[in-house]
Amino acid sequence: MRFRDPRSVNLTPIWVLMGINILVYLALLIKPGAVSVLEVSNSTIASQPWTIVSAMFTHQAFFHILFNMLALYFYGMYVLALIGEARFFIVYFLGGLVGNVLFLLLSGPYAAAIGASGAVFALGGVLVMMVPRLKVMIFPIPVGIDLWIAIIVLGVFSLSPGVAWQAHAGGLATGIAIGYILKLQARHRRS
Repeated sequence: MRFRDPRSVNLTPIWVLMGINILVYLALLIKPGAVSVLEVSNSTIASQPWTIVSAMFTHQAFFHILFNMLALYFYGMYVLALIGEARFFIVYFLGGLVGNVLFLLLSGPYAAAIGASGAVFALGGVLVMMVPRLKVMIFPIPVGIDLWIAIIVLGVFSLSPGVAWQAHAGGLATGIAIGYILKLQARHRRS
């Protein structure tokens, strides 16, 4: 799959999403208790339905937002170069929504989740399907490895206690499905 140089792509969609995430993070530093009206949970989804979306922009831990925003930036550059802005937003939001729905379906009644990980994993899923051999760097490994290996490594870390693996899995599955469809469409256009 060929795509434009990611450095030549308009990164405004990525900056907007990162800006929203950072603003919510800073707001929670000022008022940490507000997380209860932003996180998605089976115990509150009926009375707070907006949390299915707001949880995608909510982080409380510095390294949580740092790693999600780094992944959003790097995956996002390539996805924008491959599929354009409209499809980029579709992948991001659909991955986040499916991730949150899967979290609700597979978690306990009082478990809660926050973070952009489902949406970010969806971007990674699209890339895995469309350019699986894309070389990426994983700190502290000093050599580039294939993206699909990096996604597996990240998936294993998703199984750590306290991580909403359901959201990661839902986002990744969504991205893989969309990437597969887009790859088929690209093949069809070439033939």
